[in-house]
Formats: sequence, structure tokens, C-alpha cells
Amino acid sequence: MVKYILVVTFLLAIFSLCSCKTKQDLLDEKVKQLTEWSNRRTVIQMNSNKYSTYVKSKPRNYSMIVMFTALDPKRGCSVCREANDEFTILANSYRFSPAYTSSLFFAVVDFDEGSEVFQSLGLNSAPAFMHFPPKGKRKGADTYDIQRLGFHADNLAKWMAERTEVVVRIFRPPNYTGTVVLVLLFSLAGGLLYVRRNSLEFFYNKTFWSILSIFIVLAMTSGQMWNHIRGPPYYHRNPQNGAIHYIHGSSQGQLVAETHIIMLIHAAIVGGFILLNEAHQPKVDISKRRIMAIGGLVLVAFFLSLLMSIFRQKYQGYPYSFLLR
Repeated sequence: MVKYILVVTFLLAIFSLCSCKTKQDLLDEKVKQLTEWSNRRTVIQMNSNKYSTYVKSKPRNYSMIVMFTALDPKRGCSVCREANDEFTILANSYRFSPAYTSSLFFAVVDFDEGSEVFQSLGLNSAPAFMHFPPKGKRKGADTYDIQRLGFHADNLAKWMAERTEVVVRIFRPPNYTGTVVLVLLFSLAGGLLYVRRNSLEFFYNKTFWSILSIFIVLAMTSGQMWNHIRGPPYYHRNPQNGAIHYIHGSSQGQLVAETHIIMLIHAAIVGGFILLNEAHQPKVDISKRRIMAIGGLVLVAFFLSLLMSIFRQKYQGYPYSFLLR
């Protein structure tokens, strides 16, 4: 009886060793295949089968950063292409950084090639970014808050560092578009000044410089620089009912469309004050002055009320309002 127990124990030990070796071999094959794909292209294209094999299934001793997107123009995802470019910049920066190892890979799942994956994760909108840790279940922080943080590569890198402890410095490919536009602009301005070198009265026109200054101030105060740094989406589609929102519901974020709306509201208020100022000029006919004063007052009152109403929606508990709530 003792001999029988020893033989069974020995066989079980041999079977366990063989099983461990098989799992290790499977893991090595997965890492080797992912490394090969990553060397060809830093962001690995995955369908439902590849996602199930290399992301969802065990064994796995590596992390995966996966972007879920819908790049087909028929899907109507206006920001998916921009988000894909930023995600590629992040993956390329990691691939050619000192922190690069075979313990972290980047992948993308397109809706048209992995609709089952979207359904299993409960995704109703794109793009979305998720981290899949090597061990344990995903936590809430493993899903990137794109509505609050946008999809800029630098913000993605900070989130990745928090989830994987891998710090990557973002390197962007050189973009000479701004330089070319600047050179063309200065060339055009120089050519215009040369052609009209004998008549430069427009250069001293106060109205011209006033309009230019107002445009710059409106662009800066509406949040255009924040858009450039954070890269937020143009609008937000509610995943529950499909409704489109152009104003971000939180004071911690904003949408590109929101900055355009705020810029137009500010412009209307400025226009109202200009009309009020012009109505004070005694050279203008009294009837025109009355129309300009009433029009300016209506513009300032209505659009200032609208601005305060938007502010109340974003900052819950703000006590003040005027005309509109």
C-alpha cells in the first residue's frame, strides 16, 4: 500500500513538472510572437482571436496597453484618427527608450475587427484606452479617463507610468508645417509691405490692430491653448442614449466645441460693448445711437447670462445667475 502511494505521488509530481513546462513554453511562445510583431510595428493590430489569445488568456507575465477604436470613416469617429496618432507616438517613444523590455506591449482593436471584444467589455464609444496587468484583475484606474484627460501622448504616458511603473519620455517626429506656414506668412507680409511701400497708412490703422488684438485675446481666453496641450475630443457622445454633448459636464475638463462656443459668446459680449461705446459718440445720428445702445445692451445682457448659465452647469453649486438659469 505504501509503495502504491509513493508511485502515485511520484507520477503526480512528474505530471505537475510537465504541466509547468508546458505553460512556460506557451508563455515563451506568446512573448516571442508579440515581440516579433512589436519589432515590425510598435502598435500591434489585433482582432477578436488575437485579443483572446494574447490579452485575455493566461498565462501572461506582461502588461498590455490596448486602444479600442473605430478608424473606418463610416463609423463617424471624428477623433479616432488623432487619438491613434497620439497612441502611436507613445508606443514609438517606448520602443526606442531605455525602458523598453518584453514586459509591456501596445495593441489596438478596431471595432470592425473585434466587435465581440467591445461587447464583452461593455464599450459603447471609441476611442478608449485600457491597461491589462500581468496578474490579477483590472481595476477602475486601468481604464483611462479620456473625457477628463484627453488623448495627448504626454497624458497617456503619465497614466501608463502610474499603472506599469514604466516612465517614458515622449519624442515626437519633427513637424515642419508650423515653420513653413510662418515663413510663408512673413514672406507674404514682407511682399505686401514692399508693394505698398509708398502707401503704408493701413499699417497705422487703429481699427486693424484693434480687431487683431481682440481676436488673439478671444482665442487665448476661450481655452485654445488648453486644447493644444491636452488634446480633448471635439464633442462627447453619451454611450447610454447616443446624445451628443458639446459642453463638458465637469469643471475639470472641456471639449474643443466648448471652446469655440465660449469664444463666440465672448465675441458677442465684446461686440455689445463696442456698440455701447459707439452709441456715446455725439457725431452719430441720434436714432442710430439709440439702436446701437439698445442692440449693445441686448447683446451684453443675453450672452453674459448664457455664459453664466454654462458656468453654473460646469461648477455645481455656483449661486449666481442672470436672466438664464
